[in-house]
Amino acid sequence: MNWKKIAAFGLAAVMTAALVTGCGGQKAAQSGSGDKGKIIVGLDDNFPPMGFKDENNEIVGFDVDLAKEASKRLGREVEFKAIDWSSKEAELKSGRVNVLWNGLDITEKRKENMLFSDPYMDNRQIIFVKKGRTDIKDEQSLAGKAIGTQSASTAEEYLDKTDFYKKDVKEVKKYADFVSAFMDLENGRIDAVIGDEIVGRYYMSKHPDSIEAVDVAVGPVSTFGIAFAKDNQQLRDEVQKVLDEMKADGTMAKISEKWFGKDITKK
Repeated sequence: MNWKKIAAFGLAAVMTAALVTGCGGQKAAQSGSGDKGKIIVGLDDNFPPMGFKDENNEIVGFDVDLAKEASKRLGREVEFKAIDWSSKEAELKSGRVNVLWNGLDITEKRKENMLFSDPYMDNRQIIFVKKGRTDIKDEQSLAGKAIGTQSASTAEEYLDKTDFYKKDVKEVKKYADFVSAFMDLENGRIDAVIGDEIVGRYYMSKHPDSIEAVDVAVGPVSTFGIAFAKDNQQLRDEVQKVLDEMKADGTMAKISEKWFGKDITKK
């Protein structure tokens, strides 16, 4: 074997080793299973109070605080990555994020493609209207009205499969986020918003003179959970363990009180 062949063989070996290492590194990033590996949290960064950007352009919120504390207890760095919420399952499956932690409802449909933590909070879908409006009192009074909701949300799933919203409602307008829907409601472009009670009431607290709630549940009451890739049972169990500890020692309750004024997490 001449020197050129030896050099070529050596280069091929190095490239092969690098390729194997690279694939292994990608797999580790996707699974998030290393003891000290970074946990990449996928979220909609315009979903207050669960996860959103504050006046300093920092991502904050109830779920953000939970994720920070859980990662701290696991001895792992956490990164918050804003994603297109309508593509959340693809982001998780591809490994671009390790978890979805952002007021995500647990549904049977989602369970087909994701692993979930135990539920940590109940969530109702309710109707929000412009302050002072009295003709909208329940679902049936939405007939002939223009309704707004967030794309890829639990509310959207319910509206899409319910005949009333296909036949009797004037329009179901879908937004990238609930904040945009509420802004259109304030400006009179739509008649009502159907969405998460927790998110809506937080928005109301910031706009007390323009938005109010119709305190009637729309569709079934759901629960929030943290989603993981189907093949990432290890990370799911690690996170669940520290969540249980946070619930038992009162940390989760304190974070809830910070954002909601009381403990509204599941006991």
